Amino acid sequence: MKNAIAAMLLFAVTTHTLQAQNKREDKPGFHTEVQALLSKMSLEEKVGQMTQLTLDVITKGPDRFSSAEPVELDPELVKKAFSKYKVGSVLNTANNRARSVEVWHKIIRGIQDANKGGLAIPVIYGVDAIHGATYTAGATMFPQQIAMAASRNRELVLKGAEVTAYETRASSIPWNFSPVLDLCPDPRFPRQWETFGEDPFLISELGVQMIKGYEGQDNKISDPFRVASCMKHFLGYQVSVSGKDRTPAYISEQALREYHLPAFKAAIDAGAHTIMINSGIINGVPVHANSDILIKLLRQELGFKGLVVTDWGDIENLYQRDKIARDHKEAIMIAINSGIDMSMVAYEYERFCDNLIELVKEGKVKEARINEAVGRILTLKFELGLFQKGFSDYKKYTKFGSDEFARSAYLAAGEAITLLKNQNSILPLKRNAKVLIAGPNSNSMRTLNGGWTYSWQGEKVEEFASKYNTIVEAFTKKAGAAQVSYIPGVSYKMAGKYFEEFEDRMDEAVKAASAADVVILCLGENSYTETPGNLSDLYLSDLQTELAKRIAAAGKPVVLVLNEGRPRIISRIEPQMAAVVQTYLPGNYGADALADIIYGDINPSGKLPYNYPKFPNSLVPYNHKPSESREVVQGVYNYDADYNPQWEFGHGLSYTNFSYSNLLLSTDKISATGTITASIEVKNTGSREGKETVELYLSDLYASITPDVKRLKGFEKINLKPGESKTLHFTISPSQMSFIGRDNKPVVEPGEFKVEIGKLTKTFTVQ
Repeated sequence: MKNAIAAMLLFAVTTHTLQAQNKREDKPGFHTEVQALLSKMSLEEKVGQMTQLTLDVITKGPDRFSSAEPVELDPELVKKAFSKYKVGSVLNTANNRARSVEVWHKIIRGIQDANKGGLAIPVIYGVDAIHGATYTAGATMFPQQIAMAASRNRELVLKGAEVTAYETRASSIPWNFSPVLDLCPDPRFPRQWETFGEDPFLISELGVQMIKGYEGQDNKISDPFRVASCMKHFLGYQVSVSGKDRTPAYISEQALREYHLPAFKAAIDAGAHTIMINSGIINGVPVHANSDILIKLLRQELGFKGLVVTDWGDIENLYQRDKIARDHKEAIMIAINSGIDMSMVAYEYERFCDNLIELVKEGKVKEARINEAVGRILTLKFELGLFQKGFSDYKKYTKFGSDEFARSAYLAAGEAITLLKNQNSILPLKRNAKVLIAGPNSNSMRTLNGGWTYSWQGEKVEEFASKYNTIVEAFTKKAGAAQVSYIPGVSYKMAGKYFEEFEDRMDEAVKAASAADVVILCLGENSYTETPGNLSDLYLSDLQTELAKRIAAAGKPVVLVLNEGRPRIISRIEPQMAAVVQTYLPGNYGADALADIIYGDINPSGKLPYNYPKFPNSLVPYNHKPSESREVVQGVYNYDADYNPQWEFGHGLSYTNFSYSNLLLSTDKISATGTITASIEVKNTGSREGKETVELYLSDLYASITPDVKRLKGFEKINLKPGESKTLHFTISPSQMSFIGRDNKPVVEPGEFKVEIGKLTKTFTVQ
């Protein structure tokens, strides 16, 4: 074993946090106004602040859970929640559907007006605005996070978050449950599309951009155009053994720190104000009951000072689902003592409040723990400026839904969409080509956007997005109605589950394929999220596979357009496809961007944020261990380890060509605390202007814990005209060379490292 040399400590507690902890007795060192308010509050008022209910609980009407009618607050229910129980937070939309900025203003002003008596503590409203102000009609919908990861464009990610913050605040909502910083190397998981993919460095870099976009460069969230961010889901949420939502995961502490923690560490360092907790179970312990994660790791080690909120109903789940508490009261005791500050109770908030008050009076939850939680909640409300004004004047948000914002969303989609295959350079198409568009994703705004769009599962998208273009509409406008025909062949059952579909004029579509010059075959998934999006078969559906095979048999070139939240396996049909384009979930302007790519007005530049698997039993990420990709072992027992993705992380084609040359390192020997610079020259050797993401991978060739084959440690996206070249420089720091050792601490060990950019490699030695 090598001698371990301590690297720069990745998870050091900041000096400021240590000072705050030293001041701690019964109360953290909150600002004077928070301390003063806390001293005036009754126990009931404090517990109310720790309670979050969903909007449906305080609206009126017998059909309030499903009606499309205008939503109204119920005065008696409002009085009970805010006057009697002193509830401090509300979330979600009414009737599971988007509302206009005018309606949001009316609702939230009504809620704040209900709190004018007594201490007049404003309510904080939160919402899942994950790719735009998702519950506001007319808001700008960007590509979902997985597509933004494919863009590899920090500036576009930042801009998307800035627009989302602006339009969310225009809706009088100051708290956004975003970004998702989960590592998701498992394509079976139903929320992979909400993440930045399978690489810790990529997630960290883009997550920081979202935090800055939401909160501003200085984290001054009192700015009326900013919101408080909420990084989620802490920690290790999307790697369950089954691949299904909210089912158990088994993660070693070394792996938890190596792969799952870096993005949250980066977000905390970037100043994120709040954090939401993993709804699942790690190593047999629900995370909402795990003080080692919520207190020792999050608070004491990472130095997080902000608000910790549960996910939906997760304290109740400790009793009802996970069976670690004998009743609701014990579940509350466990969660609050484990470090939860606010419970997203959703519905039965009275039970939470009454039980928590009893627990404090019985001494089972210390009032000091309550003061700590409430102090953080009040601090957030002060920092947001809610005590000055608890709602926004939507008329002042003149850029809401503007052409300027739409342009940003379109550009993001254009840089996200990824060209995976382009046999014989069939793309870009000529405008005069006779095109047949087929497949269930051809004429749907719902599938372009995915879940968390105007409603939870995205099933109401068509109701709100009719002014935008589906793929059929975008192609027709681009090439002309005379050149484009449409027959679905297969369609989704829009009133059913996301995977339900039916044959829809398949014979007619196959016949029409024979008369076309090229077929644009739009396959993938309908919208879903969370548990309703679980699957049991990662292959593309049987009906869609049949449609693809039959259309390919017609003998005309087929361009397969994938519109999906996770990579559904297409190895049964890929060889018959002339081109393959991955759109992910590109948002309301995705079809326009796709048409411009197909016809050559945009040169594609997206790169895969995950390995695209070829087989269901071969789900191996790009940064795997050497044993997962061994070449043939010679001898009596001849075998190999078949690493066989359909396409690898970082893959993505262009309509031009880029050459890499002159990879240079500033030195070939450094100390464990030193830095090294790598430079590379990139040239556009083709005939089109294009964008290229230049990625640096680092390999620790030998280590005391088996190293990954390679890891992404740097990327830059550049634009080059034909014949133009640029030299890029990447700095490799000790933290990038380190890994989590056997003692669960970061180390840099002496030995040889390999730098890889493009197909070029260089090595250096740490002494």
